[in-house]
Parts: sequence; C-alpha cells; structure tokens
Amino acid sequence: MRVIWAKHPITAFEIIERLAAEDPSWHPKTARTLLARLVKKKVLDYEPRGRVYVYEPLVTERQCITVESESFLDRFFGGALTPMLAHFVRQQRLTKKDLAELRNLLESKIENESNKPGRKSCKQ
Repeated sequence: MRVIWAKHPITAFEIIERLAAEDPSWHPKTARTLLARLVKKKVLDYEPRGRVYVYEPLVTERQCITVESESFLDRFFGGALTPMLAHFVRQQRLTKKDLAELRNLLESKIENESNKPGRKSCKQ
C-alpha cells in the first residue's frame, strides 16, 4: 500500500516494478495476487485501461494505520494500551530524544484531557 499511497494512480506494472526494486524476492504473480486481495477487501480500486490496470487507494494511510493499530492492540494486549506501551518501552532501545518525545506526547494528552468541558484542571 505504501507504494500506492506514494504515487497514484499507478499501474500494476509500476507497482510490481517498485516492489521488486525494494525487495527482489517479490514475484509478479505474488504481487498481482496481493493486489486482487486488496481490491476484494475494498482498500484498493482499479480501472482497466486497455490491457493495463490502474490502481487507486480507497483508504488513506492514516485510516489503515488506525484500523491495524487497534487490531494489533486487541489481538496482543486485549485492547489495553498501557501494557503495550510498557512492553515497547522496556523492550526497545529508546534514545533520550525518543523518551523526550514520548514525554511531550503524554503531557500534551494530559493537558488536552484536563481542558475538556466537564473536567476539572489542577491549573484552574
């Protein structure tokens, strides 16, 4: 999908060419099978133009990431976010920059939650 999100509309030939450039083990028949499955799942659409198929994404990258992230969270962590975050923080080599970014994200989320109507903020 990243190949298609990066450039669309795009032909099947161009998709296969780009996949093979990134990973030579991609076989054209495998790529075509994947494209057919993505069309069947309604995340991809195509238009025949003569003997060429031109593909367009039906979902954005953001939509796909949201759905797949929720699916991953449900399958591996029972839908619980805290154990997943704890796992990745413990298992990954995080730089000080990574940790600072995570801290900023969490602090921003806390600030946004405390400013929602009906919630009391400690800063009031």
